[in-house]
Amino acid sequence: MPHFPVNHPARPLYRVLSGLIGVYILVFGVWGVAETIGDPLFDRGSHWALGLRTNLAFSLASVVFGAVLIFGASRRSNLGHYMNLTAGVVFLVTSILMMSVLQTDANFLNFSMSTVIVSMLFGLILLGTGLYDKVGPSEHAEAEMERRKHPVADAHRS
Repeated sequence: MPHFPVNHPARPLYRVLSGLIGVYILVFGVWGVAETIGDPLFDRGSHWALGLRTNLAFSLASVVFGAVLIFGASRRSNLGHYMNLTAGVVFLVTSILMMSVLQTDANFLNFSMSTVIVSMLFGLILLGTGLYDKVGPSEHAEAEMERRKHPVADAHRS
């Protein structure tokens, strides 16, 4: 089983980071919907919102995804932990897939290279926040601190 730190001291910072990413994605989506309303869902036009190229389908998906990330960041349970891990992987996989079809008709979300880069960056940040925002009982956090103070662990640090 993988080791995820429990009750990491910087957890509030990670929740704020994932919340800010969620707000950006939500604002991007709303702005994109306003720009592309009336266009076909998978249009390959030249609509831009907050520096990223978009179409109606991508904008609608961003509204939903941004709201989900904000919801996850606002929870003090492990729901945010799992949502951030999942969202990080989704962003990374989507950015790689969309980069592979960037100059083809298969670019149905109308990505540009800047959209790919921002998606990769968001994916890495969300994956990182997901790795460190796990919540557990105080006994688990204390046990983890004791493991860190174990003599064998101290011998490896020297």
